Amino acid sequence: MGKKLIQQRLGKGSPSFRRPSSRCKADVEYRSLDEFEKSGKLSGEVIGFVDDPARSALLMEVKFENNESNMLIAPEGAMIGDRIEVGAVAEVRAGNVLPLNSIPDGMPVYDIEITPGDGGKLVRSSGTTAFVVSHEERLVTVRLPSKKLKVLDGRCRAEVGVICGGGRLEKPFLKAGKRFYAMGAMNRRWPNVRGVAMNPYNHPFGGKEHHKGRPSPVSRSTPPGRKVGHLASRRTGRRRGKSSEDRGTGE
Repeated sequence: MGKKLIQQRLGKGSPSFRRPSSRCKADVEYRSLDEFEKSGKLSGEVIGFVDDPARSALLMEVKFENNESNMLIAPEGAMIGDRIEVGAVAEVRAGNVLPLNSIPDGMPVYDIEITPGDGGKLVRSSGTTAFVVSHEERLVTVRLPSKKLKVLDGRCRAEVGVICGGGRLEKPFLKAGKRFYAMGAMNRRWPNVRGVAMNPYNHPFGGKEHHKGRPSPVSRSTPPGRKVGHLASRRTGRRRGKSSEDRGTGE
């Protein structure tokens, strides 16, 4: 008898798949959006850095003038004692938090909000950054690290600069043991075996010399032991464009 699928074991909640939140140092999000930040600015000072196992980048602890403390993702070049400003009229400088409307075109930004006040959702990995492309009335176009263009509300906040920790993936691990302990320190389980590398009684994609050997789309009502691949997909594969000659002119 084969073993359960990875998603079945994960859903059961065994100790191997648990991610204790107690190991995470902080929830990184912007301070609550208030009227003072919408029309003015609040200054603070970097008082320390924190290595959070839940994230690939360092965090910086900022203490503001109103004795409020907040954890932000540190940009490249940040140092203890740096001044950090948040608000609509803050200076456009690395580490400062501003709404996208106040950031000029071409500036690198990260930790971008999708909706105003959500605390920051996009571009949060080490060494990554996005760029402000254009402004149009209340909308701002941002180019993400994936080269995708995303149109956001101009009131969404973002941090200026590039996230620290660039080049983290350039140094090879060399040994599987080092990778295992590094993933354990980051609160992640490793290794994760691919289904196509398993035997057929362990996974529906196994037993075919490292390829699926069958179509991957499955129905939404498929039993748990077979529910892998593309769930209820409308289409799969790359969408190929056709030239006007292939489509015909219809004349």
